[in-house]
Amino acid sequence: MALLSLFEITKTYEHKDILKNISLSIQEGERIAVVGKNGSGKSTLLKIIMGCEDIESGERVTLGNLQIAYLPQIPSFPRGMSVEGAIEESLDELKKAHTRLEIVNLELQKSQEKKLLDEYATLSAYIDRHNAWDLNARVEEVIAHFELEDLRHRVIDTLSGGEQKRVALSQILFKQCDLLLLDEPTNHLDVEMVEFLEQKLLSLKCSLLFISHDRYFIENLATRVIEVENAKLTSFEGGYSSYLAKKEEMLRALSKEHEVLLKLLKSEEEWLRRGVRARLKRNEGRKKRIFEMREKAKTNPSIINKMKLELERERKAFNQEEGRNNKKMLFEAHNLYKKLGDKVLFQDLNLRILQRDKIAIVGKNGSGKSSLLKVLLGESGYDSGELKRGEVRIGYFDQHRAMLDESKDILETFCPNGGDRVQVRDKNMHVYGYLKNFLFPKEFLTQKISQLSGGEKNRVALALLFTKEYDCLILDEPTNDLDINTINILEEYLQSFEGCILFVSHDRYFVDKIAQKLLVFEGGGKVVERYESYSEYLEDKKELLEYALIEKEVAREQKEKKAKSPTKLSYKDQRALELLPQEIEGLEMRIKRLELELSDPKIYEQKGIVSIANELEECKREYEAKLEQYFELMERSESLG
Repeated sequence: MALLSLFEITKTYEHKDILKNISLSIQEGERIAVVGKNGSGKSTLLKIIMGCEDIESGERVTLGNLQIAYLPQIPSFPRGMSVEGAIEESLDELKKAHTRLEIVNLELQKSQEKKLLDEYATLSAYIDRHNAWDLNARVEEVIAHFELEDLRHRVIDTLSGGEQKRVALSQILFKQCDLLLLDEPTNHLDVEMVEFLEQKLLSLKCSLLFISHDRYFIENLATRVIEVENAKLTSFEGGYSSYLAKKEEMLRALSKEHEVLLKLLKSEEEWLRRGVRARLKRNEGRKKRIFEMREKAKTNPSIINKMKLELERERKAFNQEEGRNNKKMLFEAHNLYKKLGDKVLFQDLNLRILQRDKIAIVGKNGSGKSSLLKVLLGESGYDSGELKRGEVRIGYFDQHRAMLDESKDILETFCPNGGDRVQVRDKNMHVYGYLKNFLFPKEFLTQKISQLSGGEKNRVALALLFTKEYDCLILDEPTNDLDINTINILEEYLQSFEGCILFVSHDRYFVDKIAQKLLVFEGGGKVVERYESYSEYLEDKKELLEYALIEKEVAREQKEKKAKSPTKLSYKDQRALELLPQEIEGLEMRIKRLELELSDPKIYEQKGIVSIANELEECKREYEAKLEQYFELMERSESLG
């Protein structure tokens, strides 16, 4: 069923078509990713779907009473609102539903009117649909995962852009809607937050349309990908890997002008196919090991420590440095220590960075990653330890694009001394021939930097960076605000770069593809080196966490068991062991009967839906308790011989 449809929509801006005669239908239950170059009209499309953007022509049709929730790239809040106030506001409708349900429940105890029964069923379904029976637990879960606990009472105006985005995401997860629109929801989130957001979005019972350049995020969520290109929409069924394969097929049928894109797409598709297959295999292996562990640990708790040690030993063996002494040393740190206020960013940091290292610096926001880059660049000091730096030419890229002069055009930027040739890695190239690789058409050469979009400026900055001769590239969040095509170009250049690359990123896909080594900021000043992919590191981390949870669970069960354990079964317990099977069977039959009554309007209108539901709930509780009692008595009886 179509929730919303656009028919022949046209939108222009300053006499330029942003979208031209586009049509789109969003079905119930779909999760649609929107991709395309920066400035192609992705955000405009979301605003048109939302109904907050004027159009030149066409028609927008929605299902009656359609509820839409929208998270823009830069969220806004009422002035003076606190974090807690913003979250409370988003819970308003759910709290009203809970209050009304309590009132209806009381009224039904006096009268079993059909109108009340129907309202009770509607309210219950509404709360169930939004998984909102325990609102407090859900709020605390979201606050914990988005790390808002210490910000609860802060005024939102005083927060950073990243913190505001997390507040807005917390709100949107509680919005009651049929269609959810998200514009770059993963910007400013660390990996753990992105994974939590993925889980929550997958569990929502609404349609979803989102803009993202996070390729794992798209692959994990999307049931369809829509590309915005040249003011048109093209739809591709499936996730990111399916989009790549179908896009490649399309480009093969077109002219040679697409050969650069085709080459990038083919490389990307092959890499992703291998990566996804490996990730699925690792994930299945981890789940199997955890399941087996849970069963074995009940009788042999020591197996948990054995598995933890084996996993750590495997990681340690994999993370040994081999054959690296013949490379030129660029940086060497001994017992480096730095703190910011009372917070230790890194301590006892021993580090050797060599000429062809490809190192990703990963970890939570605020853990000290960018601070380490600034120390290596010589822009910031450290409190103790020693840092040696060899003769090294460093190219630095950050989001401020300080290397660009806004008053110059693109040609002047690349050829400051005149002419139209540029030197790129021992090759003398025409500027257009070079910039074509960064997806710039010829007419852009005379455009002022100041007239470019943010994404286009990033492309110019990256293209300029790769014309210089460097021993080491230091990149701080290089994929932020880049579209996927530009990220593909960046990756191709980094993979062929023969010097050292040191970069900070939260983009799991980008890190997996580029890094040969990880520097992981684990918190509390601890930094560890890993010679594995980021996905492998995250899977290992999850596995160790699950082992720890099983260990706690087994220890608690054993403690309870020991406290209850007598030398032999009492007469009362022996008698219960004999009678419980019959009682359990009787409860099973009663549960089936009550479930049939709940599905029959004639019966539940006569007996009362609330009365039957309460009886069924009580019956199930009694059944579970007796089942648990029976198995416990059986186990004790067997252990006592």
